[in-house]
Amino acid sequence: MEMFQPDFMQRAFLAAVLVGLTAPLVGIYLVQRRQALMGDGIGHVALTGVGLGFLFQANPIWMAVLVCVLGAVVMELVRSRGNQRGDIALAMLFYGGMAGGKLLVSMSSQAGSGSLESYLWGSILTVSPGDLAVIGGLAAVVLAVTVGLRRQLFAICQDEEFARVTGLPVRVLNLLLAVMAAVTVTVAMRVVGLLLVSALMVVPVAAAQQLTRSFAATQAAAVGVGVLAAVGGVGTSYQADLPPGPTIVILAILAFALFSLAAAPLARRRHRASAENGPAVCDVALPTAEAGSAAGTGPGAGAEAQVPSQGESLSSRGLAQ
Repeated sequence: MEMFQPDFMQRAFLAAVLVGLTAPLVGIYLVQRRQALMGDGIGHVALTGVGLGFLFQANPIWMAVLVCVLGAVVMELVRSRGNQRGDIALAMLFYGGMAGGKLLVSMSSQAGSGSLESYLWGSILTVSPGDLAVIGGLAAVVLAVTVGLRRQLFAICQDEEFARVTGLPVRVLNLLLAVMAAVTVTVAMRVVGLLLVSALMVVPVAAAQQLTRSFAATQAAAVGVGVLAAVGGVGTSYQADLPPGPTIVILAILAFALFSLAAAPLARRRHRASAENGPAVCDVALPTAEAGSAAGTGPGAGAEAQVPSQGESLSSRGLAQ
């Protein structure tokens, strides 16, 4: 119990819990829409914000938030256009963020041997009370959005056209999800580092998917894996004198391996139960359509019969997966 006594360890464990909660909550939506590496790209861009913080002697976390939000909005706009040059534009944004961050850090008076290293790989044991306050505030925003708008975000991740027919503001929700991903990166960068932040957003979700079928169960299990990996990584790093960020990610990967081993017999039991009871039903309901089906022509025509009423769950047109 002695490792819980120092103040810096108490802050480290609290920061780990916050990151373990928020990263999978955002990561599950990115995995659903096959954007698992988006967090990695935002992490590259965040380095420019860290460099600006060093250069202007401001809080690097707040500067990283501003730069990440701007970069995430640009990524979403490029993605939504769907042109062939989108990948090239995103690649230049990612690489430019890394290169610009390194140059800005080298130009600042605060540049030192460990200044950049702590943000690339994480430095949870040096989290200050001010850093913890910022992480806690940002984590509260992420929790409120990802849990409060769970049905709407689920809808746009599964089928944007169907969500648009129901009257959801798809463009606004897409931008909001991108902003939440950017905020999550800045929340997690002091814990696991910018180079590993995407792993904590994706690996717990991938592990949970091995044993769960419904969206709510996957979300809850992913958060559990994320918190356990983060807290276990901090404790292990203290006991074994290891870097916390890589230790947390390795534990999350080990959880994925264990869940994968347990998935095969569980899948056989589910197959037998499905054959007896019929297909599963998704547990996330979409809001009632208020617009979108008013016009009788276009791609939304005839969609009235497909739009579920308030509180009604979507049947499994592949959505239960």
